[in-house]
Amino acid sequence: MKIVVAGGDGFCGWPTALYLSQKGHEVTIVDSLVRREIDTELGSNSMTPILPLEERVAAWKEVTGKDIDVVIGDLTDYDDVTRVFTEKQPEAFVHFAEHRSAPYSMIDREHAIENHRNNVEGTLNVLWAIKDHAPDCHLVKLGTMGEYGQPNIDIEEGWIEIEHKGRKDRLPFPKAPGSFYHLTKVHDSDNIMFACRIWGVRATDLNQGVVYGLDTDETRLDPRLTNRFDYDAVFGTALNRFLIQAAIGHDLTVYGGGSQTRGYLNIADTVRCIEIACENPAERGEFRVFNQFTESFSVQDLAEKVQRVAREQGLKVGIDHLENPRVEKYDHYYNAVNTNLLDLGLEPHLLTDEVLEEILRVARENVDRVSDELVLPTVTWK
Repeated sequence: MKIVVAGGDGFCGWPTALYLSQKGHEVTIVDSLVRREIDTELGSNSMTPILPLEERVAAWKEVTGKDIDVVIGDLTDYDDVTRVFTEKQPEAFVHFAEHRSAPYSMIDREHAIENHRNNVEGTLNVLWAIKDHAPDCHLVKLGTMGEYGQPNIDIEEGWIEIEHKGRKDRLPFPKAPGSFYHLTKVHDSDNIMFACRIWGVRATDLNQGVVYGLDTDETRLDPRLTNRFDYDAVFGTALNRFLIQAAIGHDLTVYGGGSQTRGYLNIADTVRCIEIACENPAERGEFRVFNQFTESFSVQDLAEKVQRVAREQGLKVGIDHLENPRVEKYDHYYNAVNTNLLDLGLEPHLLTDEVLEEILRVARENVDRVSDELVLPTVTWK
């Protein structure tokens, strides 16, 4: 297939582009390189050293003999988007090209607006380009489990059957996002659903859980293909922060009580889920939602897992509970459905000690790249 991976220089996009290329698909990466600019803005960096995008792609061709095209373009620029669709005529458009950090969207008013502008405007441009230039293209859009919030009922896969005053309907599952970033994903979902209904766009919305892991089979082929690893308190996940804190000998900082629970999946499962969605496209006019996660853990669970693995490597780290900079529930009900991808063939990689041991080993090898002060929260919701 001809597949565009937007945001193909990022943590999820890069290994996805390699995986699809290795599988024989004709892959084009589209990226504005803004994520690297944000590193400069925040004074942060990837824990792993990563090459410029052009050098990464050249290394991929050298190692595998496979070409990946690169377009430096911004989805908020409709001329850039039009050029991609008219020149590439993609059969699938994999959309990772959004600012993905909740804390980043909560820094201040300007960041909240920029987060909305980049994410919502970019997705709207893609929808119009599909309508105008590639009406049969399948949009595979990365959403987030964070759209649902923390409801006191089971979380279904995008839709829920409702009976009200003697009448029944199938309606979008209620959303209660926890940040301005998560709100952009809700706006995206509504806009995509609308485009499917009125224009006949075919789309799969992948409500992804928190992704962990470092490498895939493809990024392990050569050190030049290494994936990025965010560890700071703005873009790093709780698990990433715990692993880096263990590597530098810092107590693991759990926000609040630590009972906040989310869905998680391995980066190797992310790339497989994208392949499954691309090779099993939605029908024309269908807005399809898959909950993309494999396991659920609380923040405290993750801290205890990392603490145990760190001790096995001779690292003595405690667990420290900080005042939560976010506004979220504790001791809440969390039971989400995730059967669609499993039914289509996903075989999950689970969060084992071996996975954590590998990441912690790499973190210890790269402690000289870590700025200790970045692992503590500086952004508050209040």
